[in-house]
Amino acid sequence: MSDTRYEIRDTRYEFYEEVIIAGFGGQGIILAGKLLADTAMKAGKEVTYMPAYGAEMRGGTSNSMITIADKPIASPLITRPQSLIAMNKASLNKFSPRIKSGGLLVMNSSLIDNEPELDGTIDVLAVPADELAVELGNPKVANMVALGAYLQRKGRFSPDEAAACLADVLAERYHKTLPVNTKALHRGAKFAAKYHTAHSR
Repeated sequence: MSDTRYEIRDTRYEFYEEVIIAGFGGQGIILAGKLLADTAMKAGKEVTYMPAYGAEMRGGTSNSMITIADKPIASPLITRPQSLIAMNKASLNKFSPRIKSGGLLVMNSSLIDNEPELDGTIDVLAVPADELAVELGNPKVANMVALGAYLQRKGRFSPDEAAACLADVLAERYHKTLPVNTKALHRGAKFAAKYHTAHSR
């Protein structure tokens, strides 16, 4: 029997989106979560943001839980997200079974070589985020590539809106990377747009 408790809660909202971004330490998971939360806030939405770190900052597990809505949000805890951005295989295995029917999975196909067995209603977008980041000259912006792909697929917030918030979430010593992070957001969005076209024929 299907569990509809989580879907019932959503009917009070015109817009309600729960997102988990997950990977290992060093992939910029927390930064991507902060940027999505800040972008939504600047767009006038209600937002909760809850980062979680593993035992080690670099190499350990890391995830961000972001809830975005048009009304106040009761809890930052996400049990079953509408969307998952999985940057490595361990995160995919942990969180993909929790995605709601009709949801979205953006997965980093650079580090994930197989698609999970999911509900057929879930939209799966495989993005070679690491390769695209290397093409841009900075392997560390794979997180922005994946986030850009998510933004394009969902269509709620634009890569330009996210790019405008980068200076607020990046420490000042990293502001020299603003241009490449901006390019990465747009590169991910461009890939998602082409992927959608190719897979809708």
